[in-house]
Amino acid sequence: MEGQLRQLQDIFNRFDMDGDGSLTILELAALLRSLGLKPSGDQIHLLLASMDANGNGFVEFDELVGAILPDLNEEVLINSEQLMNIFKSFDRDGNGFISAAELAGAMAKMGQPLTYRELREMIQEADTNGDGVISFGEFASIMAKSAVEYFGLKINS
Repeated sequence: MEGQLRQLQDIFNRFDMDGDGSLTILELAALLRSLGLKPSGDQIHLLLASMDANGNGFVEFDELVGAILPDLNEEVLINSEQLMNIFKSFDRDGNGFISAAELAGAMAKMGQPLTYRELREMIQEADTNGDGVISFGEFASIMAKSAVEYFGLKINS
């Protein structure tokens, strides 16, 4: 739990641009966009309002913790090294990209074989630049989006 709090504090500090100990709506939007999410203005306002316990129009670190911690478990916050290791386990040939064949193989190995349609849909959702493969950045974005949805924050990308 202590490691998770440190990690959350790290993320919070990175986006607290003016170092005042709180996130403005613009800083919160920047944080979400860095995760590959593209929330609408209304969605950002709703998110800020739901997290802003003291009603001052900003999100302080304790409010962020209060919003996230009740749902947090050890598996949710993954550091970038762990994420890279997961990516590498999918990227069998080590070329820095996950192909459709590699994704199909990895999913089958995990006991989740995919139909051709499911495979095509997964690649299309993750492959934001349309090159037919999944880069680490695209992989990280889709994992972040999954984590945000896990917390019940419905944000359209």
